[in-house]
Amino acid sequence: MMARILVTPRSVTAGGHPALAKLKDAGYEVVFPTPGKQPTEADLLRALPGCVGYLAGVEEVSAKVLEAAQGLKVISRNGVGVDNVDMGAARRLGIVVCKALGANSRGVAELAMAHILSLARWVPYSDKGIKAGGWERRKGFELIGKTLGLIGCGNIGRLVAKFALGMDMKVLAYDVVQDPAFAPSPDFRYASLDEVLAKSDAISMHCPALPNGKPLIDGAAIAKMKKGVFLINTARADLIDGAALAAALQNGQAAGAAVDVFKTEPPTGDPLVASDRVIATPHIGGFTEESVDRAVHVAVDNLLAELRKR
Repeated sequence: MMARILVTPRSVTAGGHPALAKLKDAGYEVVFPTPGKQPTEADLLRALPGCVGYLAGVEEVSAKVLEAAQGLKVISRNGVGVDNVDMGAARRLGIVVCKALGANSRGVAELAMAHILSLARWVPYSDKGIKAGGWERRKGFELIGKTLGLIGCGNIGRLVAKFALGMDMKVLAYDVVQDPAFAPSPDFRYASLDEVLAKSDAISMHCPALPNGKPLIDGAAIAKMKKGVFLINTARADLIDGAALAAALQNGQAAGAAVDVFKTEPPTGDPLVASDRVIATPHIGGFTEESVDRAVHVAVDNLLAELRKR
């Protein structure tokens, strides 16, 4: 009987991917439990037991799922985030969890820059108004001389910094680990979190969620920001207190926001989604032909490498 590998990312299960041939060539049976759809916990409980490998998407992988997954040795994410996986349970059970580091950096960075430009000129708002038969204009602003704050300056943040500098912006970056070798321009520098919050015209999130699950950007943090700030989140939903941001949009402390990640996907009853000052996209940061291709190849190679070790 062939050893099985579960594959769940929607971008792969909807139409397959050439990289999966490596798994078949290595002698594994590839299993798609929910083609084109994100699996539920019940789906994983049915499909994962008996699998030695798991190429995982963004679905939640709970301790209950991992404890039921008899025989599972490796989880390989087709992205860099693993906060959807109960890492404590994985370590306790001896299950290796791999990341596709850098695979979707370009796609996410380009989306973040697209959101910044769209907010600056209110592109979705204008488009929606014209399609509804209106001609209402909302004054925008030019990016030259404005300051972009980055919270997180890893692979993605560094790309966003370069894009923003190319648009004649200034960039302040906060990161727990600073890279002194990254000095792309005199208009770029590292700064404290408080300085980034206080001096930025727009702030873009590019860091993991906090281990304690609390939002990094809460009401107190938003109060430290410039009045009329723009917030862009293509990283993790838990980074920003949604209720605090909604209140800031209502009272004018924040002028607009762009959100690509939600606690529940698709979001239901989220006040941010209904606001005409919010651009909402359905978790498409890494959803490009190139990013998906790179991520799947890296995830498959990571999976096979770890399985060979074991």
